[in-house]
Order: sequence, then C-alpha cells, then structure tokens
Amino acid sequence: MRFDKRKYLCEKFAIMKEATQKWQSQLAEVARPEKIAVLSSFFKTGKGEYGEGDVFIGVTVPDNRAVAKRKFDQPMEVIKEMLESQVHEHRLSALLALVERYRKIKSEREEIVRFYLANTAGINNWDLVDLSAPKIIGEYTIDRHHEILMRLAESGNLWETRIAIVATLAHIRAGKPEIAFELIDRFKNHEHDLIQKVSGWMLREIGKKNRSLMMDYLEANAPTMARTTLRYAIEHLDKDERMRLMSLRK
Repeated sequence: MRFDKRKYLCEKFAIMKEATQKWQSQLAEVARPEKIAVLSSFFKTGKGEYGEGDVFIGVTVPDNRAVAKRKFDQPMEVIKEMLESQVHEHRLSALLALVERYRKIKSEREEIVRFYLANTAGINNWDLVDLSAPKIIGEYTIDRHHEILMRLAESGNLWETRIAIVATLAHIRAGKPEIAFELIDRFKNHEHDLIQKVSGWMLREIGKKNRSLMMDYLEANAPTMARTTLRYAIEHLDKDERMRLMSLRK
C-alpha cells in the first residue's frame, strides 16, 4: 500500500487536537468560575499591567497539578498547543506537566530544556515562571550550562530575566549560591518590582542555608539596593535587625 503522507498528517493533527481538547476539558471540569475575578486581579490583567489580556477560568494550582501529572507523557505537540493557549491555566498545566516529565524521564531532559527555552513566550506571568523554572532550568544548570542563565538574564525580557533568577533557587538549595549572587547583584536595582522582589526572595533563600552569607551581602549592599529587594530579603529577620538594615539605605 502506498504511503499517503497527507492523510497521515491529517490523522496525526486530529489526534493531537483531540488530546488537547480533552486536557482542556478536564481543566474546565475543576474550574471554579467564582475565582476568576480574584485571579484576574491578583495576576494584574488590567490595561497596562504586566498580565494584561491574560484569561483565567478559575482553576486552583492543586487541582491543576492533579490534572497535569496525568499528562506528563503527552506528545510535545500537545504540550506546545497548551502552552500557546490564551488561557492562563492551560499554560500553567503545560508547564506543570513538563516539570513532571523532566522528573520522570531522564533521557528527555535536554529535549525538555530546549523546548522550554524555545517557548518562553508562553511563560509570561510570575507563577508560570516560579512553578517551572527551578525544577527544569534550575536543576539542569546546577553543575553546568550557566550560560543559559546569563543569556536569559541579559535578554531584556522581563519574564526571561525572572526565569534566570528564580532558576537559581535550585542552585541555592544545592549549596551553590554563586550564580545567584551574581544575578542578584546585577538586578538589585532593576526598575521592575517583580525582579526586585525575586532578587530579595533569592537572598532570603540563601539566608536559610547560610545566614552569614546573606548578612555579609546585605551589610555591604543594603545602602544601594532597591528598597523592595531589601525588604523581601529581610522579612524573616527580627524587627530590630530589619529596622537597622533598612536604615542603611541612602
């Protein structure tokens, strides 16, 4: 029988489309419409805000993760279509499935990293970054490929910069905070509060592993770092220590 490439491609497209629609339907089944307004406000979807135009259907992260864990072995074409959806929870589900896939299928890790880096356009809100970057880009770059982090950090794209910084959470937890310090230092006065906040968060995480490292950095840099960065870094310190460090700012 002669191979019909066109027919094969049409059948493959139909299968992928059905798989995507089934995934989206399963998310719709656990959606809570009453949460849409709260989520839309929380993730700044208004005109001129960083999440402008993002669409929510009201799926909580635990419910989304439960669905996504069953989808980790879907074809990459399906995951890509989910990641290109206008619906926020569809994109999050795709990323949560990728995290699960990265954890379970070691032979595909390089492919998953390449896919992630090629599709950052869909990773465009802080929760999408924070719930995926440490477990994929962070884990992948702990002992190698730091140039990936630097390329993301220097891209000029808000979300790629956040991906680079948040990915260092995996390094910090592995006791290797050097690249985290480098990025924190570079962006401690970034104009956007989402980068200031995450820089402070990473400093706080360094402090959990090694308080003296964090304190040495703060003593040297508190006078010149953004107020938000400093405030996030010190929020777990006692009141007197917080007030003292804040007073160092020029």
